[in-house]
Amino acid sequence: MKATNKLRVATALLCGTLLFQGCDVGPKYNRPAAKVPATFKEVTPDDLQKMDGWKVAQPQDTALHGNWWGIFGDSQLNALEEQVNISNQNVAAAFASFMAARALVRQARSQYFPTASVGASIVPQHQPASVSGTTFTEYSLPFDASWTPDLWGRVRNTVRASVANAQAGAADLENTRLTAQAELAVDYFQLRGQDALKQLLDSTVVAYEESLKLTKALYETGIDSDEAVAQAETQLEATRALDTSVGILRSQYEHAIALLVGQPASSFSIAVEPLKTPPPAIPFGVPSQLLERRPDVAATERLMAQANAQIGVARAAFYPTLTLSASAGFQTTTGSNWFTWPSRFWSVGPAISELIYDGGLRRATMEQYRAQYDQTVANYRETVLTAFQQVEDNLSTLRVLSKEIQEQDTAIQSAQRSLNLATDRYRLGIDPYLNVITAQTTLFSNQQTAVDLRIQQIVASVQLIEAVGGGWDSSTLPTSQQIISREAQVPATPPAQPPKSQPPAAPTP
Repeated sequence: MKATNKLRVATALLCGTLLFQGCDVGPKYNRPAAKVPATFKEVTPDDLQKMDGWKVAQPQDTALHGNWWGIFGDSQLNALEEQVNISNQNVAAAFASFMAARALVRQARSQYFPTASVGASIVPQHQPASVSGTTFTEYSLPFDASWTPDLWGRVRNTVRASVANAQAGAADLENTRLTAQAELAVDYFQLRGQDALKQLLDSTVVAYEESLKLTKALYETGIDSDEAVAQAETQLEATRALDTSVGILRSQYEHAIALLVGQPASSFSIAVEPLKTPPPAIPFGVPSQLLERRPDVAATERLMAQANAQIGVARAAFYPTLTLSASAGFQTTTGSNWFTWPSRFWSVGPAISELIYDGGLRRATMEQYRAQYDQTVANYRETVLTAFQQVEDNLSTLRVLSKEIQEQDTAIQSAQRSLNLATDRYRLGIDPYLNVITAQTTLFSNQQTAVDLRIQQIVASVQLIEAVGGGWDSSTLPTSQQIISREAQVPATPPAQPPKSQPPAAPTP
């Protein structure tokens, strides 16, 4: 065949290859529908009018922004939350997982391009006597190149799957970060709640000490008996023991916070400060926004896109594979003539192959990927339903707690009045000291319940913020180009070396 004809054939083959490059036998991805209610049911406008101590944000503030923990106005919490991004090891592990997924995208993209190799060899050889009985050395320097065009979208779908997987990794990173931040806030407020309970117990111990002094004075004057003194002593010591035991749970919360900020528990401490943070106004928005604001929802949605692309990879296996290969170089048996024009050699040409029989392997693989896609759809819808459940749970908790706290505060006022009356009647010798103990126990129990309710309220506020996504938005997920580019901005700063262990600064009064 003349060189001109060879050129025409090669040109036609190349044009046909480029034409087929536009073929993609994979299914087009569309996000499956999920049931989304129009409104949240647990907190209505009428409920907001009745809720004391907690309210929703104004309508124009429809979303959390930036560092969501700033809504609580606690400077020490702010300082601790900033350390989560830097030193939390779960966040560091999630970041490394995202970086590995991003590298897999570049690995998949490498299949778009030809491969080339070169290798030199000097091989002494000896022919058998039956042939020629001669000895010679073969000098060879081949250059080989091959390219498998992406005719049916196998590589394109592999890249799409890898990109979607990397985006899911970025969403997982944000979810890990949000989980650690929310857990830190919950532990912090639980610790402050223990400080508030300690403050209540300290004041109760002082009150019981005064009561003991009163019973001793009345006993010494003959107005009361030693039985009353014993009762007062028993009540005082039992309360002191309870006051001491509060330190156990407080220490555990402090150690948990140390772990979350990446510091050794042995060198970490937080100054005592009773819980004073009021429940903030939380912009929880409307249900449809959860699909864009929850990183776990975004992660499961990206996994659906990945599974959909993998179906395209499996489907491309049913079509022929075209490989273009070329080889050229120098080969001779004389070293002095190795790089001369007569020693050159070359070959170029296409090869096409089609698998005729595989025992049902390709069809089974297709069924596997379709089933995996269906699984990701179910996981996505379950994650969406769970998101709605968590928001409604915390809205319900806040609504009920708001009313319960009001009722509890009224009960404390009544218990205090009852204690004042019982103490006065005891001083006058009208009633026994047992009535005072009963009134004191009732007052303390109601005060303790009030502290617990306020802890639950602030914790539910944190959990509601976590349930609505903590101010995150799916628009911040890295695009395909950002993932592919080495210079692209990643969704987090690589974790730095943790700072030297030192107690956080005490909040400014």
